[in-house]
Amino acid sequence: MSDLAIGILGGAGRMGRALVRAVTEAKGAVVAGAAEAPGNPEIGKDLGALTGIDPLGIVLTSDVRALFARADVVIDFTVPAATVENARVAAETGTAIVIGTTGLEPAQQAAVAEAGKRAVVVQAANFSLGVNLAVALTRRLAEVLDDSFDIEIVEMHHRHKVDAPSGTALALGRAAAAGRGVDLDAVADRGRDGITGARRRGDIGFAVLRGGNVAGDHTVVFAADDERIELTHKAGDRIIFARGAVHAALWTAGKPAGLYTMQDVLKL
Repeated sequence: MSDLAIGILGGAGRMGRALVRAVTEAKGAVVAGAAEAPGNPEIGKDLGALTGIDPLGIVLTSDVRALFARADVVIDFTVPAATVENARVAAETGTAIVIGTTGLEPAQQAAVAEAGKRAVVVQAANFSLGVNLAVALTRRLAEVLDDSFDIEIVEMHHRHKVDAPSGTALALGRAAAAGRGVDLDAVADRGRDGITGARRRGDIGFAVLRGGNVAGDHTVVFAADDERIELTHKAGDRIIFARGAVHAALWTAGKPAGLYTMQDVLKL
């Protein structure tokens, strides 16, 4: 079998550069190219030189449709508005797409789901193996422990992250809510300030920290009287997310159209 040609959207960003490295290191994959928004100052530069590896003879472009035409699958870590347009192109061309963009509004998420009717779409808030195991474990713990255990989710990211809580924190919250058989929106407490009153039984709380260059730390706390269980994942480098996304991209080969998650990819 020939190597899978993987395109990268948002190629000049921190994740985009990590993805270029991850694809070059992955067995069975080759870089099809990478694209950025028009006007990006890095357009025209060799992807290898841009990423800090040997030149690849492929330059960063702004032509998204041409990238889709060259690729078997594209990986998208951009911004919600761009992701919606990229998902539509995936649906039009039948090209698989792996989406790691977070912070999508309901209408934007609906557009991604619609694309899944015509193309393979793998979407996850976090592509790390460890995080996805943590999501599965969070759901299982929430199934076993009743609401005498308060659930709190604490996350920290670098100072440049623009959405809060993180997509991963929300994924952990959704897993906890699913384990409890409740809707996260009905029980989420996403901000406390001033005199808030006592904690409401059954709520799932979120706390957000930002600073430094933290790639991503997440802790789910199950706290009852006199005992506490803490499930923690710490990311040392965003390359772990890139490797997971490339793993998901390779998994798409031969799959039927549909909206999938990393739980599907990892058979969790």
